[in-house]
Amino acid sequence: MAWFWIATTIPVVLLALGGLLGGLWAVAALVYMSGLIHVMDRLVQGAAAKTGDDGEFPSGMRLSLVLGLAHFPLLVIAVLAVAGVTGISLGAKVCCFLAFGLFFGQVSNANAHELIHKSARFPRKLGMWVYISLLFGHHTSAHPKVHHIWVATDKDPNSPRDGEHFYRFWPRAWIGSFKAGWQAENTMRKRAGSRKSLLHPYVIYVGGAVLCLAVAARLAGVSGMLAYLALASYGSMQLLLSDYVQHYGLHRQIRENGKPEPVGPEHSWNAPQLYTSALMLNAPRHSDHHMVPTRDYPALQLDKATMPTLPQSLPLMAILALWPRQWRRVMNPRVEKLRAAKLRASQQ
Repeated sequence: MAWFWIATTIPVVLLALGGLLGGLWAVAALVYMSGLIHVMDRLVQGAAAKTGDDGEFPSGMRLSLVLGLAHFPLLVIAVLAVAGVTGISLGAKVCCFLAFGLFFGQVSNANAHELIHKSARFPRKLGMWVYISLLFGHHTSAHPKVHHIWVATDKDPNSPRDGEHFYRFWPRAWIGSFKAGWQAENTMRKRAGSRKSLLHPYVIYVGGAVLCLAVAARLAGVSGMLAYLALASYGSMQLLLSDYVQHYGLHRQIRENGKPEPVGPEHSWNAPQLYTSALMLNAPRHSDHHMVPTRDYPALQLDKATMPTLPQSLPLMAILALWPRQWRRVMNPRVEKLRAAKLRASQQ
């Protein structure tokens, strides 16, 4: 667990100091989130997580709760800093916007994802409110009730279509997951009948987002609300970039009964780099998460022999996805190679 704590808590301190004091602290936060983590990937070798049994990891849960609770004061500091309330320089504001946005997109999102998969009420609610604070609350419903069921099929809004570039995927996935999550919740409420909750989850998602925007406006006026919108959009974009990268070109076959084949190791892209995996709470070990959604992140496993592996770390591949032509040049041959291997295996 040491690497998870080191990788995720260092930026919490740097971001808080950068947002409040500016100067070199803001630069240090950006350098850490944009460059140092990739240097650490090369310097530090080994497994970022325990492999083997998937037992209890109390330290893992403590870290998730710490990061979840720390997210909210960090978000306040980010809004105040970018809006100019803390009095830092223009250069420091730019550094803070980029660094905080990367943290919310890569750490807060990954941690909220971990929390909403928990069975205990408090962690799930904490993860939900992290997503709500990033104006992406519907992901709490859409991710487990749509994405995990229909991943790598056309029924999943968060799985990219063949040849689809990210800029087409981004709005389709956002709007599609909002609608699909809404439909999934309505279907469950009909089945629950008189046992259903009085308050629809989407009322909480939308109402919570409005409340967050109102708080930002109260704290820093119109500039605070604009800073909040920009930071939340930046963070949620990175979540969708992760979905795009981790499922690009990988599809489940539809059987004769109309149902897709079971989710297997071949239906997600993975990344083995230690430090960025630790920073993102093993989110790059994506195949194992989809096969066993309840497995704690320190226990997620990676088998390079059966699980497709990205050529670079997940954050670097997300950057590449912003350049569609080069992305296709790098990834399409790998997708075709996997499809050919799967076809040969099915014919044997």
